[in-house]
Amino acid sequence: MNVNLYGTKGKWLMVDCGITFSDPSCPGVELILPDLAFIEERLDDLLGIVLTHGHEDHIGALPYMAAELGVPLYATPFTAGLIRGKLDEEGISDKIELNIIENEGSFTIGPFGITYVPLAHSIPEGNAVLIDTPYGRIFHTGDWKLDDAPQLGEPSTPEELTAIGDKGVLALVCDSTNVFNPEPSGSEGSVRAGLDAAIARAKGRVLVTTFASNAARLQTLGRVAKDTGRTLCVAGRSLDRILRVAKSVGYLKDFPEVVDFDTAMGLPPSEVMIVATGGQGEPRAALSRIAEGSHVIKLSAGDTVVFSSKQIPGNEIAIGRIQNALAEAGVIMVTDRQADVHVSGHPGRPELAKMYKWIRPEIILPVHGEMRHMVEQARFALSEGVPRGIVQKNGDVLRLAPNGPLRIGREHVGRLVLDGDVILPSDGSTMNDRRKISMHGQISVAVALDAQDSLRGTPQIRLQGVPVEEDRAAFLEDAVEAARLAVEKGARDEDSLREQIRLGVRRRAVHWTGKKPVVDVLIIRV
Repeated sequence: MNVNLYGTKGKWLMVDCGITFSDPSCPGVELILPDLAFIEERLDDLLGIVLTHGHEDHIGALPYMAAELGVPLYATPFTAGLIRGKLDEEGISDKIELNIIENEGSFTIGPFGITYVPLAHSIPEGNAVLIDTPYGRIFHTGDWKLDDAPQLGEPSTPEELTAIGDKGVLALVCDSTNVFNPEPSGSEGSVRAGLDAAIARAKGRVLVTTFASNAARLQTLGRVAKDTGRTLCVAGRSLDRILRVAKSVGYLKDFPEVVDFDTAMGLPPSEVMIVATGGQGEPRAALSRIAEGSHVIKLSAGDTVVFSSKQIPGNEIAIGRIQNALAEAGVIMVTDRQADVHVSGHPGRPELAKMYKWIRPEIILPVHGEMRHMVEQARFALSEGVPRGIVQKNGDVLRLAPNGPLRIGREHVGRLVLDGDVILPSDGSTMNDRRKISMHGQISVAVALDAQDSLRGTPQIRLQGVPVEEDRAAFLEDAVEAARLAVEKGARDEDSLREQIRLGVRRRAVHWTGKKPVVDVLIIRV
């Protein structure tokens, strides 16, 4: 989830505005958004948002935040096409100024001069952003790799990057994701041979799952389908969107014609290849529904699924669920552990070393990775001759120049959740209550009182998720007694009485279960 802010002369520039996906700490939530409170308090000084490329962790928050921020967006054609589709879906396209900048284009925003520098990545138009300021130049890499045989686009050459370094670079703000990899990430061109071999061996239907945004991989898969004599079928809305946008800006011109699901199922199994979303275990994606048997496309024993993607940390359980379902059905699976069917879009150590040599920054500022990745890149860059470095935490305010790098402050940062159609703080009362309920369960208590605060009838108690099972009746009897005793004890006011009842019932729950359920109390006057 990438959001970067650069400030100079009292003005601010945002680079990227992405999302991340939820985890079990936010039950019922799929998307996490950045809390932009810092810059929202300074909106008069925010000049624009520059987008490096079209991955969700770099552009995904725009549909939810761009209108409120109210500043122009800047992106190259393919990325702009993806953003436009997102804004259209939210019905806010007419409220957002989206500026399309040609590849390798330059423009000025206030005191910032911006130049797009194309770099290879796993999506078309991956860009570094060269930011000119009165105090020096920043080379913000975005996501990148080196690729001698890219399938889409033309990344900058070593000579072009060296020329940038020759003019002086104050700071290299650099992708850290693969810093522990001692080998280069590998070329997209090399994947074709591995996929050709894996699919040529397959006897039945073949399904290949990959990141929808990896248009270079889609180009490769289109060629693999031709190589292996298979008709292509595409399953997944996000794949359809990427294909549509890529073709609209001149990519994937030789991508083969695709057939619909029914036609694919009517073809001999050995003559069809399906490309589907869902390789990270997403529950509503095509592969998940195919694995559980609820999709038009069906797989049988002896069919093959190729995972042409890397398992993202945190998705192990979701991916395992799908792979277990496929294994139970007798489907053969091929991953990057068994065959050359995937390469990373992020730089290994040899690639990082080359970038340091070409750009020759005064400062290394690692980003995009967990703390262990960023600390290691700072250490590696210093060992490779970069003079100075600093490791930033979310919320740190750094001065890069003059006399930098120096940590000069801390600002509030946080996470917001998209819960249904509502955006909430991830540590707010709603999510905290939901966490408590998911861990401990919930009890509702209703008592009826007359004008003298005497109990009328029997307290009514309902349970959700409280682990009493076969002891339910006995527990309810005990909890009713706790509520009755709390009423008989008396209280000076209704709020105090409600709290007495709540605590009395919860103590009984702790005694019976060891859990501390959320207890809600309703007092009815009769």
